[in-house]
Amino acid sequence: MLAPRSIAILGASAQLSKINGRPLKFLLEKGYAGTIYPVNPKYPQIAGLTCYPNVEALPTIPDLAVVVVPANDVCPVIEALGRKGVRAAVVFSSGFGEMGAAGKEREAALLAMARANGVRICGPNCLGLINAFDKVYATFSQYADGDTAPGPVGFVTQSGAFGTAIAALARRRGLGLGYFVNTGNEMDVGFADIMSRVVDDPRIKVAAGYLEGIKDGPGLVELADHCRRIDKPLVLTKVGRLGAGVRAAASHTGSLAVEDDLFDAVARQYGIVRARNEEQMLDILEAFVYTAPPAGGRLGIVTQSGGAGVMMADRAEEVGLTVPRLSAQTEAELCKIVPGFGASANPVDVTGQFVAEPAILRNSVLTLLADPGIDIGIVWLQLMAAHVDLLVTLFTDLKKSSTKPFIVCWVAAPQEAVEGLHRAGIAVLRGAEPAVDAAAALVRHAAARRAWLAAKPDAVPIADTGSVAKRPAPRAGGPPWAGVVPTLQAVQWLAAAGVPMADVELAESEDGAVSAWQRFGGPVALKIESPAITHKTEAGGVRLNLKDEAAVRQAYREIIQSARKYDPQATLTGVMVQPMATGDIELVVGVKRDPTFGMMVMLGMGGILVEVLRDVVWRQAPFGVDEARRMLDELRMRAVFDGVRGRPPVDKHILAVLLSRVAYFADAMKEHLLELDLNPVLIGEKGVVAVDCVMVLMGQRHSAVV
Repeated sequence: MLAPRSIAILGASAQLSKINGRPLKFLLEKGYAGTIYPVNPKYPQIAGLTCYPNVEALPTIPDLAVVVVPANDVCPVIEALGRKGVRAAVVFSSGFGEMGAAGKEREAALLAMARANGVRICGPNCLGLINAFDKVYATFSQYADGDTAPGPVGFVTQSGAFGTAIAALARRRGLGLGYFVNTGNEMDVGFADIMSRVVDDPRIKVAAGYLEGIKDGPGLVELADHCRRIDKPLVLTKVGRLGAGVRAAASHTGSLAVEDDLFDAVARQYGIVRARNEEQMLDILEAFVYTAPPAGGRLGIVTQSGGAGVMMADRAEEVGLTVPRLSAQTEAELCKIVPGFGASANPVDVTGQFVAEPAILRNSVLTLLADPGIDIGIVWLQLMAAHVDLLVTLFTDLKKSSTKPFIVCWVAAPQEAVEGLHRAGIAVLRGAEPAVDAAAALVRHAAARRAWLAAKPDAVPIADTGSVAKRPAPRAGGPPWAGVVPTLQAVQWLAAAGVPMADVELAESEDGAVSAWQRFGGPVALKIESPAITHKTEAGGVRLNLKDEAAVRQAYREIIQSARKYDPQATLTGVMVQPMATGDIELVVGVKRDPTFGMMVMLGMGGILVEVLRDVVWRQAPFGVDEARRMLDELRMRAVFDGVRGRPPVDKHILAVLLSRVAYFADAMKEHLLELDLNPVLIGEKGVVAVDCVMVLMGQRHSAVV
């Protein structure tokens, strides 16, 4: 599909300006070296090429077919291609899944026909594809009307029109697209399928994608993992950041799961670089194409404007970079270079004096980058149309002389300056904040790759996960293991998987509650036990720190009364009795089955306030302790782990181990588990313990396919 040696155009037109004529026009104009077979019974010839009446008449089997026929004719064409032996097709035709119920039926029929005849399809309803290296133009996109010189970026987009706009912007910036592919409806071949082949081309250095939705979560994860293995950055812009994704759920975890948050988490976990919009995507691509990975996140800034330096320093702090103080030796050297009315501290302000004395800028940048506390630099300037040759030569020399990467931020740069710096292998960014954002993307990606390379096999001891996962299956005469799992059973499974769970007993009467209290030998908590009441506090179903028999009996009665008032139809199994647990910090750990990415594990701050604070992070299960530690570091309130207001710091390692064990449990239970809430999870000087849990298994109304 991507590198065909011969192409048939089904429905080709002699009018090369029409949609069904444009692919032939581009192939001829751009110099495609392979064989082209126009197919249309109306014409004996098109543009000097023999035109064949149908697929059967083709003299050989083409590698790729471009299908430009009405929707009702696509299925017969695909059948004919399959009989001929053609294995790949790009289908421009619309009128399929994007057209409502009837279109979806037509698309399902097309997929069945393609599968039955062994034809892989890009589309339908797509603009097609360009492989600029090999001059393959299976497209009618306007992007192909202009210069499409190949470059090191592979771009795959789910949107045709917006993807074309992004490609045009890339061209204007001088970023060559080696591949441009629009996947359309993704009926068969999807984004991840195409991109995984694009990045395997050694001529591609960086992959870029525009996504409107994720149809193949496992495929995207596999693609990201592949890009990480071959060391090619994957930069994605995904829209729908605030889209619907919240649903009524039995657990906090389920109600907090927003589609875009889960995508963000998977992106961080697997090294995907996410861009906010198309302009930021192109900024980041420029940085990756021309800039070596930095060794750390310490940013040095050289400007001709103090104001620009302050703006970049502010933005650097916002995106997680540091703008450190330079060493005394570096500052002393800069004082000898920078004019007295400039600034020799980081950010360094060389003023406009460098135009008269270019050595000021050159030596300032080299001195800054030589500081052992600096990992990457940004040089800011503006306009300078009269000094393009001087500055291009200066930056080219800097590139050769410095061992550390830097980005040039040249505001309103003349086009010849951009082209000259690109020839020298230097990124040129359009503004102060875009330059800092691009530097931050370089830093984060380099750090993530170093962590991945340094990671060791991170097996967490799981006592009994395998056999636990087999137990929930329905069995004749037994419980229907669907819906909310009884607490005692859930605690048993989790404890067997190595998750530290608080002791618990079920009391079916006041006397039973008193007996449990006596056995525990200290203050206890009582909680309602009912498959219909999962948010116990809301139902008035929790009483804490009960120290004597009278308090236990009264709490039992009050809990039952409150639960019946909260839900008169609920089945009340009894009351759970637990010894009081202590901890300095309340957390929530949970699992949600996501239709796109499968089992997702959540860590949140706040216990019952988690939905108010919304300080949560996610990861796809399973994962090890190192990844769990990174989850802790992403919480906004992570500073509390280090001790605040006189409280001692907590052992983050044991919390990371708990998270990893939950993740392995979730993965082992993926055929059964729908949701899991461990809330609260208490951590303090005595360790970590999950005090309460809600576990929900798949029922008949749920699909186990993820």
